[in-house]
Amino acid sequence: MRILIYGLNYAPEVTGVGKYTAEMAELLAAHGHEVRVVCAPPYYPQWRVHDGYRAWRYRRDVRQGVNIWRAPLWVPAQQGGLKRIVHLASFALASLPLLMRLAVWRPQVVMLIAPTLLCAPGALMLARAVGAGSWLHIQDFEVDAAFDLGLLQGGRASRIARAAERLLLRRFDVVSSISPRMVERVSAKGVEASRAVCLPNWVDTNAIFPLPYPSAFRRRLGIAPGNTVVLYSGNMGAKQGIDILADVATALAARPDISFVFCGDGAARRELQERCAALPNCHVLPVQPVAMLNELLNVADIHVLPQRNDAADLVMPSKLTGMLASGRAVVAMARPGTSLYEVVSDHGVVVPPEDGEALAAAIVKLAGDPGRRATLGRAARRYAQRMLSPQATFRALEERLGALAGEVPAPPSAGAPRAAARGANGARGAAAAHKPGTGGSTLQEVEQSDV
Repeated sequence: MRILIYGLNYAPEVTGVGKYTAEMAELLAAHGHEVRVVCAPPYYPQWRVHDGYRAWRYRRDVRQGVNIWRAPLWVPAQQGGLKRIVHLASFALASLPLLMRLAVWRPQVVMLIAPTLLCAPGALMLARAVGAGSWLHIQDFEVDAAFDLGLLQGGRASRIARAAERLLLRRFDVVSSISPRMVERVSAKGVEASRAVCLPNWVDTNAIFPLPYPSAFRRRLGIAPGNTVVLYSGNMGAKQGIDILADVATALAARPDISFVFCGDGAARRELQERCAALPNCHVLPVQPVAMLNELLNVADIHVLPQRNDAADLVMPSKLTGMLASGRAVVAMARPGTSLYEVVSDHGVVVPPEDGEALAAAIVKLAGDPGRRATLGRAARRYAQRMLSPQATFRALEERLGALAGEVPAPPSAGAPRAAARGANGARGAAAAHKPGTGGSTLQEVEQSDV
């Protein structure tokens, strides 16, 4: 198949959406498909264009058999509502000439990765012009997040933006997202259930696994061998509720046996670093190279996953897959009934969102119970191996893409285990069922991304 993947983020970004988009593209290319990508220069999560790239220059790369066209964009030094819109719009406009150029190639499937939905008109026009199937994969409900998290003011602007979002979603042949609850939100926005697909993020459990020896980061950071290490690793942005980590570290500063490691980058990193600078129990690290990811995740005795209450079903944190695969105990903030709650409650500890006291109490309790930590870690690892395998989820993705391209008949939905949703390309008579593709669990049971 000829598959065009169109999205803002891509490798060499090592966290969030770019990581999963690149893994999906590379696996498709490894299976013999011709894959081309239109994306921006790497800038996430630092919010500055990486060394070796230029923000205002078109560029063509080849990575792991995937041809990549990069379009210019504006990256604001400080994020804000209107600046974020200009940032996204700059890429949507600058990428249009690349779409026109790639129309000659005549892709069979055009897959748009959201964010950003501002690219949807271009993706739909290209798909219609060349007779391709159109697929929208939602990693993050950016419109809901912008207004529900207060990044943009509501009122008339909110009504217009949400109406435009619903209109665009209904124009795609397939719309997928990364957890069953997020797929339900897709359907609530007017997408027919037959075209709504669950496509979770995945994790390579051969690359992320429990180490049989202490992580090198313990020695590097000077953490005492007997200390319990609490790790947060991931994006430090508005949706994560990172400020609560500083509250908890401060509350437990009198516990010399508990150490905190916070690793990542984003808009909230500077404030977190300033608040933790005087705390002897805290270490704040920048984003680490991919080669060190398993060592980093294994420094944890306890992984923590903070979340704002108003972001409960806007995102499914992509970092969760690595936490589970590392075989360490996980404490997550989630509300009952959300995908995150359903996954972690069976394989870790769940506390209410934005409740720092509950998070601190859970950490203290697990710090004093290594047996419980080990039990939870083993359960998390088994779940990752069983539900988050890229091999199983990729096979389903490939089948759905083939059906959308008209190359293979749609697989019968009866064969899919407890489908959270089914998708079909009604316009072309090809179906696209629930099932994962780039991600974690099949999320009929749920699971994962980074944003």
